[in-house]
Amino acid sequence: MDPKTIAAYATNATTYSTDWLSQPAPTDMYELLTNHFISGGVTADIGCGNGRDANWLGLKGFNVTGYDSSMELILEAKKLYPNIPFNIANLPKLKEINLQFENILCETVLMHLPKSQIIEAITNLKRIMADGGKMYLSWRVTEGSDLRHIDGRLYSAFESHFILDQFPKKSILHFEEKISVSSSGHVCRLIYQHRRQRPTQARE
Repeated sequence: MDPKTIAAYATNATTYSTDWLSQPAPTDMYELLTNHFISGGVTADIGCGNGRDANWLGLKGFNVTGYDSSMELILEAKKLYPNIPFNIANLPKLKEINLQFENILCETVLMHLPKSQIIEAITNLKRIMADGGKMYLSWRVTEGSDLRHIDGRLYSAFESHFILDQFPKKSILHFEEKISVSSSGHVCRLIYQHRRQRPTQARE
């Protein structure tokens, strides 16, 4: 994760948490998760922030754990939703996670990574997916050049095909580019189903 972005979340964790809770619920995202995620499945929210979406998943019967790179946001999440487990994990490597998940939520996180780290991040998100598992992946669209918010957060600029090219076309169940109901930001959303490659059997 970009160091200045981590520092921004550390400094402003409570302010961001209050702002996220004041936004309308992301009903359009929740509809996608309801339609595509494996019901009741073991689920990871990667970049969970203050835990709002992890809590929604838990209320819907998913066995969910939230992960974030910011200890300050993890502490906010634990205060708000003590019944949900939250742990530290850092993109792009996710070396803290050795589990396999049937569902992965990664909501508007990738754009906080330098573009040079995004493919590695996607590789490691796939690494922690169970065979047949589903992933919801979204990112905020930044056109032109990278932007740095006044608070220090990085918003990397890249074309949507940069992400889409990392997934077999037949494994992409849904893709859309739209304005988020919750944040009013311009976002791309992708649903991917993971299929592990089977070793080719040698002919006799």
